Amino acid sequence: MLLLFMFAAIVLPEQSVGADKSGFATSKKGLTLDELLKQTSHHNAKVRKNALHGIKDLLEHNPAELHSLKYAIVDKLRERLSDDDKSVRDTFYLLFDSKIFPSCLEDNQGPMVSRLMPYIFKAMAESSVEVRLMAFKFFHLVVKHYPPTFSLYADKILENYKDIIQKNHFYVQDRSKLNVALSGLAHCLSLLPCDESDNESHKENEPLLAYEQDAANESARFAHVSGRLKEIVGVLINCFQDFIPLIHTPGGFDEKSFSCLHHILCSIGHAIKFSIRMHVQRQTMCLPAYEDDTLMLLDQDIAPLVSKKLLGSFPLNPENNLSGKVDERYFILNSVLTKIFLEVSDWSHLHTDLCNRFLVFIENTLLDKVTRSDRQRKPIPKPIHEKTLLALLPSIPKLILRMDSDWRENLLQAFTSTFNDCKPESPLTLACISVVRNVIIPNGDIHYLSESDSTVNNYLRVWVNKLPSLLNQLGDKHPLSSQAVLKLLLDLGRVGCLNASPTFEEDIINFFNPCSQGEGDVSGGAFARLPREAQDLALAFLYYFTINNFSSPLLESIVSCCLNPHLEPAVLCRIVEVVHDAYEAGYIQITDHFSFLTTLVARFKVVPEEGQFSMECKEQETHRGTLKALTELVCLRLSKMGDGSLVLQILEKVLLEQINLKPWFDNGCAILRIICTLDSKPTSLSESSITTLSEYLPGYLIDIVKCIPEDKQNSSIYIQTCLYYLIPCYFMFERSSKLTEEVLKRMQSIVSENTKALESVQDRESGRHSLNLIQCVVSVVLLMHNDVKVRKIISSSKSEIDLILQDVISLQTSGSTSLTVEGKHMMKMAGERLKIASNSLVT
Repeated sequence: MLLLFMFAAIVLPEQSVGADKSGFATSKKGLTLDELLKQTSHHNAKVRKNALHGIKDLLEHNPAELHSLKYAIVDKLRERLSDDDKSVRDTFYLLFDSKIFPSCLEDNQGPMVSRLMPYIFKAMAESSVEVRLMAFKFFHLVVKHYPPTFSLYADKILENYKDIIQKNHFYVQDRSKLNVALSGLAHCLSLLPCDESDNESHKENEPLLAYEQDAANESARFAHVSGRLKEIVGVLINCFQDFIPLIHTPGGFDEKSFSCLHHILCSIGHAIKFSIRMHVQRQTMCLPAYEDDTLMLLDQDIAPLVSKKLLGSFPLNPENNLSGKVDERYFILNSVLTKIFLEVSDWSHLHTDLCNRFLVFIENTLLDKVTRSDRQRKPIPKPIHEKTLLALLPSIPKLILRMDSDWRENLLQAFTSTFNDCKPESPLTLACISVVRNVIIPNGDIHYLSESDSTVNNYLRVWVNKLPSLLNQLGDKHPLSSQAVLKLLLDLGRVGCLNASPTFEEDIINFFNPCSQGEGDVSGGAFARLPREAQDLALAFLYYFTINNFSSPLLESIVSCCLNPHLEPAVLCRIVEVVHDAYEAGYIQITDHFSFLTTLVARFKVVPEEGQFSMECKEQETHRGTLKALTELVCLRLSKMGDGSLVLQILEKVLLEQINLKPWFDNGCAILRIICTLDSKPTSLSESSITTLSEYLPGYLIDIVKCIPEDKQNSSIYIQTCLYYLIPCYFMFERSSKLTEEVLKRMQSIVSENTKALESVQDRESGRHSLNLIQCVVSVVLLMHNDVKVRKIISSSKSEIDLILQDVISLQTSGSTSLTVEGKHMMKMAGERLKIASNSLVT
């Protein structure tokens, strides 16, 4: 018992701590960070492990400690990477994985990594295999959190990976150990700059010179790894060969072996793709070659290994009646091998039989004909099949354009099946659109196929005619795919390659028309709900589409789109501009264009409910500003279409028909403004038009004064608003004295009729209505009188104003029971103001 007690006293040194720790962060056991860090070097493994757990606990409850002391913490903990105790190494790994790295994501991790790398390299060179594996596992963790680490130390890291993979025979019975190294290597090589999509985005967003400089710098930064990659590929191919006996074992291979094989093939694929990209980049940009830059696929030593020992093993055929899981593993490995084949097929002269084997696999994958080997012959699960298609589809265009006629037709048919079957929400949609683009427009240049190649042209027409219906299926839920479709349609339209079918035009109509129904009960009119960038593409496409496909249904669809209340005002104006440009280019007839413009201003909905006046509503509750901008744009475009009088002569009947329909208040103002823009002085309007306007304007003017609250009659804002609606009338009065006279006569008639009504009716509600109408007429006359120019115009109709005044005065002494004292007072005030105005008129 005594010996036991003494032993306990040695392994629990924290029990002797007696210093004052107030103000310091501590762990659950009351130890400070400094004390815990010291214990990580304790000679007892259990103490070291507990210290690491204590640090994790302390940092979880005191995150500020990590941010202020992270370098001191890392400097002390990095020693544990080579700890001779497995549990300590595992705890060290978990501490960095769960706490230290995630907490430092927003910080500059470069200094931290530079502190760790010497210890990682030291551990990679340890004699203990377990320590070496932990070094590779920890480096993999570092790269996950700070990807630039690989490019900074690529050459030395690849050398260490090559060394440990070459010595895999030391632990061939435990595939999980080999997988530690292989998974890290696959991840590192996936970081090599070999994705052409990144390349394209640089070219789109940067000046050419800047892009070339970046490419040159990138080429120089990774040039030194090319030779090392050649060695890595050779080692990986030999490692792959070691697994061949397992591949043909009855019952297939286990999960660990599959994982190793998958990482081996992915690593080879990344290395090959990178080497090809670097080679092409240097050729394209005339960059200098480097001594160690031997393109591995062209190398006489590596090329035979790739074609014979790697690709020559394709396909990895499973035995019959294997479990579904094992079948899926074979399919995945065959898919990765196929990706490698697609990379090297441009550079190596592969045997025809080998090429055909890969092409059969590609065709069957596109057609979804790859099945399991068990009795049920079920297809490969959809997620795995879809992932494989996403990897293979980018290579389809070059295969189609390069294969002989037989294989070309097979691939065209197989791809068409994939394109038709993919759902809008699937990522395959975007991938298929990219294939269509790259077949028709490879490298950004339109591809004119031989007229004799009718098979290819027929498939191209099928793909293009599908695009509008796909656009409607996508709706507004998949904007990236919609933009890709629209960009392709725009590019096709620019070169006149649309060749639209009737269904094509119908789908385009549905795309713009918010009232239509798309395919499969998908709501039409997706245009208005798409992001602005997609809308701009759609409108640019629309311009080219009208060249050979303009029709009345299309025009009606565009009008409906413009009247959509959810459409942004800027987009509405852009539509008008596009249609006008199409008219000027001769794609739209002048009568159709006039119809389009007049229908917009006549039917545009300013207020949500009929009978409302926009002046009575808050600005944000109406679309008054949008209609104003639209009206100005329409007037501008019409004024530049030729002589105003001639344009008005064409439009006069249409505009006055709209006036006869008693449009909403703001729409009536818009029509009046168009007439004023095109008319001249004296007016060129016909007698019938003058009559129509004289019947409409009194009610229009009365509506204006109805919208002015009594307490805001002198408000400058309301006066300016009123002027916007009054000015068209004033211009018309100036240009036609007859119109002025007729309008005043009709207003005098309104006053006279309502005066008689007040004398005869007993109902006070009816009387109040008549009284308000008379008051409004007086207000209209006073508004006209307040304008100096209009005052001169209405002077010639002073007799009509005097008759209005007589009726108002007569009401002041009326004995009608429907006229209250308040009403008589109102008439008295109105009469006095009207009398002053009348006396100031000079006849």
